[in-house]
Amino acid sequence: MSLKSFIARKWAAYIRKQIDRWAADPIATQEKVFLSIIQKAKHTAFGRDHHFEQIHSYEDFVRQVPIRDYEALAPYIERVKKGEENILWPGKPLYFAKTSGTTSGAKYIPLTKDSMPYHIEAARNAIMCYIAETGKADFVSGKMIFLQGSPILEKKNGIRLGRLSGISAHYVPKYLQTNRMPSWKTNCIEDWETKIDAIVEETIHENMTLISGIPPWVQMYFERLQQKSQKTVGELFPNFQLFIYGGVNYEPYRQKFEHLIGRKVDSVELYPASEGFFAYQDTQTQKGMLLLLNAGIFYEFIEADTFFSENPKRISLKDVQLGVNYVLIVSTNAGLWGYNMGDTVMFTSLSPYRIVVTGRIKHFISAFGEHVIAKEVEEALAETLAQQGGEVSEFTVAPQVNPPAGELPYHEWFIEFEQAPKDMEAFANTLDKALQAQNSYYKDLIEGKVLQRLHITPVAKGSFAQYMKSQGKLGGQNKTQHLANDRSIADKLSEK
Repeated sequence: MSLKSFIARKWAAYIRKQIDRWAADPIATQEKVFLSIIQKAKHTAFGRDHHFEQIHSYEDFVRQVPIRDYEALAPYIERVKKGEENILWPGKPLYFAKTSGTTSGAKYIPLTKDSMPYHIEAARNAIMCYIAETGKADFVSGKMIFLQGSPILEKKNGIRLGRLSGISAHYVPKYLQTNRMPSWKTNCIEDWETKIDAIVEETIHENMTLISGIPPWVQMYFERLQQKSQKTVGELFPNFQLFIYGGVNYEPYRQKFEHLIGRKVDSVELYPASEGFFAYQDTQTQKGMLLLLNAGIFYEFIEADTFFSENPKRISLKDVQLGVNYVLIVSTNAGLWGYNMGDTVMFTSLSPYRIVVTGRIKHFISAFGEHVIAKEVEEALAETLAQQGGEVSEFTVAPQVNPPAGELPYHEWFIEFEQAPKDMEAFANTLDKALQAQNSYYKDLIEGKVLQRLHITPVAKGSFAQYMKSQGKLGGQNKTQHLANDRSIADKLSEK
């Protein structure tokens, strides 16, 4: 055991005790965060406009502060971008995390001196929880790679601007600097394919023990390693022990990863976003990620089924229930207030509070009233792969509302197979049955002959990467949308 491993185990045990302390008193922890951020922001422009001095309870907050998405908050953010101080949070932000928007184009999410430390601490604590539970810490002596965006930052009226992962690269602790890969020069490469090739060259002969990134882009890295070496990733990196990921559900990719690696590797899931670091997997034995209740973020929830009604009910943590699909609403120490993340989550445990991300409130298929969500298609596919075999690189699902004359409409699955199943018909049947088991409305539509069984359209290898490149979203923090209520992605893939 190296000295570094020994210290990591001791430190992990200490961190785990701290986490258990606030997790054991969750409602009080959230109440403390709530009162703290309201008090600190009451003299900001937003605080004055919404009478923060009159807010003493959650009920007061609901009356004073409406739910907003980015577009509704944009007038305040525009003032911050112009260099005004004390608008959403005291002073100016340290950074703007630039993200891809939908209706608004690029989004500029503030990161403050109060919020930024929690992003770094949460990523560290996820690793500490893994070490504390498993006792495995040898990987801290090896090389670690974090596939991320460029750390080159612009400046806008005194506020630095970049991708969240690139901003985070400036906060790598000194004790990890000698272990961290790729080099700063390689990390600054903007073109994703050029960057991946450079990362392969730098890492192929190193003792890689921890690898982190969004699964589809780590998969590309693994494939390039395999192409260059003609070896599995596990053969190249015999001490590779831990895969850390976030952004998308790992399950549809797991089988392909295990094939590329040549063995199973422990994994830890994270839920980071520009708006805050919300949760991480704190145990290898229970489903879900620990919701971070002491990280300067106050959480609210709205049942997804009621979200688009005229006056949906908002609830705080104490009123959530297991197995209900909620839209996540946050108020943060970066100056976001009643902010609709657009993500949907479901609680897997209430003691402690653990969640899974189920999708996006705008990403669903309900062309026929079925309201199928990302979690359901992802779990159905994972179950089918386990039963029928095959390996999937990427996929997306869209409704086919106007099939050839005389046919019933259906869900069309565009799947990029690394290895196609032996019996595609059996695969499609199993997948359809698995989705019916996930979603009773879909089952009713199939049994009522409103829909026919799903169709699978295999696409050529590299099609999804080509599509993402055409949208300017290849690599980094970008991820493929796994389902849509229209055919905007489907039609692009159909052109290939």
